[in-house]
Amino acid sequence: MQNPIKLIPLRARRSLLHNLGLAVAAFVPFVAAAAADTKTVLFFGDSLTAGYGLEDPATEAFPALVQKKIDAVGLPWRVVNAGLSGETSAGGRRRVDWILRQPVDIFVLALGGNDGLRGIPPDATRANLQAIIDRVRAKDPSLRIVLVGIAAPPNMGAEFTQAFAAIFPELAAKNHLPLIPFLLEGVGGRPELNQADGIHPNEKGHAIVAEIVWAALKSRL
Repeated sequence: MQNPIKLIPLRARRSLLHNLGLAVAAFVPFVAAAAADTKTVLFFGDSLTAGYGLEDPATEAFPALVQKKIDAVGLPWRVVNAGLSGETSAGGRRRVDWILRQPVDIFVLALGGNDGLRGIPPDATRANLQAIIDRVRAKDPSLRIVLVGIAAPPNMGAEFTQAFAAIFPELAAKNHLPLIPFLLEGVGGRPELNQADGIHPNEKGHAIVAEIVWAALKSRL
């Protein structure tokens, strides 16, 4: 079959190609501008953030569910899940500089759970979280930080759990940060919302966590 383009007179063909070139030239900066307008909210956490134990963390973990809520209302934001299973506040302190090599507009700090499970002294956890906050602000003072609280298990003893719980409101007040008081509010301790280990939320649990986080974030997006 003959090429239909060749059926067009040469002069018209040149005009067509010229106009197509102009259209492409106009479209490319439009795409680049759209990409530049998209902002990033980054979740910096541990296995709770990473979606440990879920069949498909990329779609079922709470950061992915927050992305769906963002998309549903048409906001120009993308979510980055920087959760790492087993991460402590000390580990987060070591890797935060590498994470900050990408553009970030809102930094959600959700570390500390493994510190509580391992009985790490609360003063050490507080110092590590403060160091992470300081590094984020040093990278970009305009970058917004949201702090997420977590609780230590009761078997660590009342003195430890109280001292641990105090870390998050104290850091929020000191650094003037919005605080999500407890990431697992309404989920922790409920077998039907957690996996067999009793620690990590299942798919239904992550859906509730996503609602908690979305309620805190949506006005900031």
